[in-house]
Amino acid sequence: MSTLKNLLSATLLTLLIAACSNDSNSDIARQAVAIESADECHLCGMLITQFPGPKGETYSKHAPSAQKFCSTRDMFAYYLQPENMGHTNQLFVHDMAKSHWDRPDDSHFTDAKTAWYVIDHSQQGSMGATLASFSQRAHADAFAVEFGGRVIDFAQIDTALILSL
Repeated sequence: MSTLKNLLSATLLTLLIAACSNDSNSDIARQAVAIESADECHLCGMLITQFPGPKGETYSKHAPSAQKFCSTRDMFAYYLQPENMGHTNQLFVHDMAKSHWDRPDDSHFTDAKTAWYVIDHSQQGSMGATLASFSQRAHADAFAVEFGGRVIDFAQIDTALILSL
């Protein structure tokens, strides 16, 4: 009986260790969350709601809560760092077709990987230039007509581009 108890205990312990080491956050589909007035940018530490323009959020495979950013530029500067890119599984940006530039609406986040972006436009974000983000290409095109700039997609965003803003 003692051998059976030891075997069951060892099996239970093995299952418990496997469950604890399982990366349970990596496959969970999460939603963007509201940015609160006291939230600070994960990259620069500035109060996020104090500034105009689209904001961003990321989820890491190893953290249960969102990392929030005062601009899309800061979000991409963080995400594109090699140590973060491999651990970040979801990114969200404001859909600026549905939000006012000065006060983006947190109920209008969209998946950053499928969004369209306008760069080199005349609108200013938290620390100057930022990427204007849109869920639909037609809205990005319309923004570019009104405020200048060039429309790009997620695949075109790299470190060199972020550093050039």
